[in-house]
Amino acid sequence: MIDAVGNPQSVLVLGGTSEIALAVIRRYTGARKPRVVLAARPSPRRDAAVAELTAEGVPVTALDFDARDVGGHSAVLDKAFADGGVDVALVAFGVLGDAERAWQDHEAAIELAEVNYTGAVSVGVGLAERLRAQGHGVIVALSSVAGERVRRSNFVYGSTKAGMDAFYQGLGEALRPHGVTVTVVRPGFVRTRMTEGLRPAPLSSTADQVAEVVVTAVRDRRELVWAPAPLRLVMSALRHLPRAVFRRLPV
Repeated sequence: MIDAVGNPQSVLVLGGTSEIALAVIRRYTGARKPRVVLAARPSPRRDAAVAELTAEGVPVTALDFDARDVGGHSAVLDKAFADGGVDVALVAFGVLGDAERAWQDHEAAIELAEVNYTGAVSVGVGLAERLRAQGHGVIVALSSVAGERVRRSNFVYGSTKAGMDAFYQGLGEALRPHGVTVTVVRPGFVRTRMTEGLRPAPLSSTADQVAEVVVTAVRDRRELVWAPAPLRLVMSALRHLPRAVFRRLPV
């Protein structure tokens, strides 16, 4: 269970090498160390994350997980829940891809759709089943402001995040009567490995800053948050611009 100050006893990360997710875990590993499950593809980054957490005295388990292997998701979740309930589950995987290639290359487009949307829906349904059965828990879905109003500059990625975002908002409504909260987090440009080499956008943030937003949202049982918070006002304005004006913006 999550205690009165927002500290969980167990955390599952789907996309266990996500810099944002790992920053969230670090914020939870104070005096009271939660049980952590990192589900990700085998890699040196996953090994390094496990080693770092283990050195800090955090009980951590690594599971092999591939977002595109939807047929294997149920088995991964069964293993993640095998040692007890999960208080916080972070859906933290995703690919950005090459924006221009994505709409001209079939495989690139399908990869974005399968990872960012289909994979996210697959684990969302599985998490909902298990958290509903235990009667408590929080699902944190790392979405993106790119899905709030899809831009020409990255419309394939934006469309996948728009679908993912809508799914998890609806899932939150469905799970509300069962004691389960779904928190959708919409970061803007985050300076991580995923965006390395790209020019930072206004109101950009770091993984640590987004992690602070996530931890506060989980503690307060918020259902929808932006990182940083001022993006809410920016995106509200952009959503209401006429299409003819919006397409002229350098976004």
